[in-house]
Amino acid sequence: MLPNPGNIKALAMDLDGTILAPGAVLTERTARAVGKCIDRGLKIIIATGRSIDSAEPFRSALGASGPMVYFNGALVAEMPGGKILKTTLLDTKAVETCVDISRETGTFFQVFFLVEGKEKRLILAAELDGEEREMYHRHTGVVSELGDLKEALCRFPGSCVKAMFLAEPEQQAVLRPRLEERLGGSIYVTQTFRNFLEIMDAKVSKGEGLKFVLETLSLKPEETIAFGDEENDIPMLDAAGFSVVPSNAKNAVKARAGLVVGADSEDGVAAFLEEYFNF
Repeated sequence: MLPNPGNIKALAMDLDGTILAPGAVLTERTARAVGKCIDRGLKIIIATGRSIDSAEPFRSALGASGPMVYFNGALVAEMPGGKILKTTLLDTKAVETCVDISRETGTFFQVFFLVEGKEKRLILAAELDGEEREMYHRHTGVVSELGDLKEALCRFPGSCVKAMFLAEPEQQAVLRPRLEERLGGSIYVTQTFRNFLEIMDAKVSKGEGLKFVLETLSLKPEETIAFGDEENDIPMLDAAGFSVVPSNAKNAVKARAGLVVGADSEDGVAAFLEEYFNF
């Protein structure tokens, strides 16, 4: 049963495949619906696998502010401004093992480093220059710097926020057992896009990120609705009081949802918000 709209104070929203239409497009209808939620006093919590820079055009267009969840929960930042509130970093040796697996299998692999300086900044590094690198650039607006990843790990020890393989699902089916065999429970592995297999510390998830944000905002899970479509969204859906997923979501995700709405291509989440809050 849907919660009373008057009891809802926050909406936790995945981007790709959920509130963004195919091609990573924020439609006018969705932007308008989310804007009306903000006007109503609701907190919009973006929870994405993307980096801050990659998600920022959408956050800015929506006008959402406050703590946001990035890198599947490995980093929480106050927006706008980008003040980092929480990070959970990957063990360097675990990343070295991932580099070994990428070299053994010839799979494109890249690493996000959170580098200290006058201000913290993110660097994306990879070893291979190919169609995967260009595809990621087109999808996110972020391009990787090329170089030896083992050397990068020596230059930036203990600073890896997220690593990821860019591989087709059938190749991911080969990678996952190798990762499990060599790294076991020390890492969190999740698919976030058709060909994105992402690696974070085992303590990371969108669910943990959402819990941290709710505590920061003094909000309760039952005052929150979460929206997502992929494997990496399941912990967030479980952490919220109620969950809504678009019909394009994976079956395993739909099985955990309180409600299935129209697809991302149909502005399904926007249509739900309009009806639910009577806009």
